[in-house]
Amino acid sequence: MGAACYNGCVKNDPFSQWGDMVKAAMRLGFDMTMLAIESQQVIALRLAQLAMGGPAASREARRMVSEKAAAAVETGIHLAAGGGPHKVVGNYRKKVRANRDRLVSNMLSRK
Repeated sequence: MGAACYNGCVKNDPFSQWGDMVKAAMRLGFDMTMLAIESQQVIALRLAQLAMGGPAASREARRMVSEKAAAAVETGIHLAAGGGPHKVVGNYRKKVRANRDRLVSNMLSRK
């Protein structure tokens, strides 16, 4: 049986039994942990692609640098506008997952 659900919480939410502040902190911690794991996957895939060399590796190296610069600017604008850490981490996770999916697809198509 799941935990009790109060104040219109979502029953599938693993943090639903805690108060809002604790729930927000736990969610941020979870999202940051997942960002770290997903980032390590992207790093491994990029290193593999760079090790293979060729034009694809050169494009990926340029893409890495430009993505980092764009993400830093986007994050700075978001924070200057009063945005919070949940949105920043969520945006980074979206971008990292998209990179992971793209890199996996590239690796599979090279075989």
